[in-house]
Amino acid sequence: MSRLQTLGWTIAEWQNAYKTQQIQLSDLISWVQGFEQQDTAWIAIATVEHLQEQIAELQQRTVESKALFEQFPLYGLPFAVKDNIDVAGFATTAGCKVLNEVVAADAETVRLLKQAGAIVVGKTNLDQFATGLVGTRSPFGAVVNSFNPEYVSGGSSSGSASVVARGLVPFALGTDTAGSGRVPAAFNNIVGLKPTKGRFSNSGLLPAVKSIDCISVFTLTVADAEVVAEVLEHFDVRDSYSRHNPKTAPATLSSVLNFAIPKSLQFFGDVQAEQAFQHAVAQLKQMKVTLTEIDFTIFEQLAAQLYQGSWVAERTVAVEALLEQVPEAFDPTVFEIVQQGKNYTALDAYKAEYLKNDLARQIQVLLSEFDALVVPTSPTIHTLAEMQQEPIQYNSHFGTYTNFTNLADLSALALPAGFREDGLPFGISLIAPAWHDRALADFGRKWQAHLQLPLGVTGRAYPENESSVSAPSAQHIRVAVVGAHLTGMPLNFQLTTRQAVHVETTKTSANYTLYALNGTIPPKPALARQAEGHEIIVELWDIPTSRFGEFVAEIPTPLGIGNIQLIDGRWVKGFICEPYGLADAENISHFGGWRAFIQHRNAQQLQATDYFDSRRDLFGSST
Repeated sequence: MSRLQTLGWTIAEWQNAYKTQQIQLSDLISWVQGFEQQDTAWIAIATVEHLQEQIAELQQRTVESKALFEQFPLYGLPFAVKDNIDVAGFATTAGCKVLNEVVAADAETVRLLKQAGAIVVGKTNLDQFATGLVGTRSPFGAVVNSFNPEYVSGGSSSGSASVVARGLVPFALGTDTAGSGRVPAAFNNIVGLKPTKGRFSNSGLLPAVKSIDCISVFTLTVADAEVVAEVLEHFDVRDSYSRHNPKTAPATLSSVLNFAIPKSLQFFGDVQAEQAFQHAVAQLKQMKVTLTEIDFTIFEQLAAQLYQGSWVAERTVAVEALLEQVPEAFDPTVFEIVQQGKNYTALDAYKAEYLKNDLARQIQVLLSEFDALVVPTSPTIHTLAEMQQEPIQYNSHFGTYTNFTNLADLSALALPAGFREDGLPFGISLIAPAWHDRALADFGRKWQAHLQLPLGVTGRAYPENESSVSAPSAQHIRVAVVGAHLTGMPLNFQLTTRQAVHVETTKTSANYTLYALNGTIPPKPALARQAEGHEIIVELWDIPTSRFGEFVAEIPTPLGIGNIQLIDGRWVKGFICEPYGLADAENISHFGGWRAFIQHRNAQQLQATDYFDSRRDLFGSST
């Protein structure tokens, strides 16, 4: 396998190469052997034996597969794992050299990815114990920015972001407590998906701040992040912070977008970052996004709690034994931070918890009025040399627009947003309520398609065939509506008030007859399947699964929900009618859809009204 050939491949390109037999699983061995051992993005690279073991296991599980890529959506894909997440056969160092014991079992996220066919090719470097947003606080060496080695890569998931940006792997796992899954994405021109807390299992993660940690995903495209996230979403009873998806959130943001934006933005004197953000704002406006300024004070207050209050004690708890036994094993800056947790009392902790909940509630209420909050992922960037001078203050700059997110129980997506004048990447983040991950990703697809930025640092163009429309979701039910529930029709509110969103307008297969039911208020149509019929216009709407039952409960007889075949062969849920309801119904199939029929009927009524009005004017009213 040519090294240059596969650099920067997306998931779809890897899959296509396997399908067309351009590559074989065994080619991964030579691919990984080409990784530079001195590359500080890696803490450990998979050995030949480790790769052979994973490949053999995958081959055994897939030997009788009838639909290989449907059953194994990540078949043969190499991926990297941040080294605070367990991978069987590797030590989990968390950036600390005394933690060198090889673990026997995979973290739950790694297990799910392997189960889907992916292959671990290495463990990546990080700010020690995931304490930092810089990528320099590691005894294994600093991870440099993939565009300019004089600058930081961002952290703490520095290595994972670097290997994705350079195209060595199509995706990698990071973690995000205060922005560690987003800041490195911004600094390296890639996508960083920070899920809703509890969406992905944390079993097998060495925690930083256990109550708010999230395992995150780095990819070159939002579409790839969605593929990985679908595999990772899983309730894990072993993880006390794991949560079931309530399946109440919309599949996309609204059709008329309104984003919140801080009224006053801080860039710490970085004019190039400010200009890059203003360019991103202009691009959002081109996409017809309304931007409404908000007071950012409560966000700043909550962000400050993570490092300037008793929340730092959670970091102390995570490494308490090591602090007592081997303090010399700590990076000096990390040691300075985590030992501060000993300065707080239980009283301080409870006060901080109450304040956190108060501020989080205010933030959630404020954001409920908008589709999302848009912010610079980081307001500035610094060189390695600058970080040595002010390691704590400059690190805090990076977290200005990220630190509050997990404390407020929000979802977030970091997106590439262009380049500064000095050639360094710049990124924005979209932040929304919990479980709006998919809706953010849907907009993220459209954003990437609009900007058409190159992928990472590979120089490869954004894929021409990359769809800007998300596939159906496990958290939503796609329903075809044909009549009174169409956009602008009397019953459309039954969809919109349940967070349903319009996905597309299409047609049924040519096997349907459309009827106007007699005596219904408001007027309603009915679809009936026949061997020979017509193509009928329908709208497809995605309804959150938990709201679907409410919707169906409002459907009156003789209508119901069944399965409808679309013109392209897809089957979706849709309105059907009991045969008895068609006895006195009017066949209106020749109109091709309900809207055309309603327009025709309204025109007839208007014509009749005009006729009677003219007769009244001609003869006058009788006395």
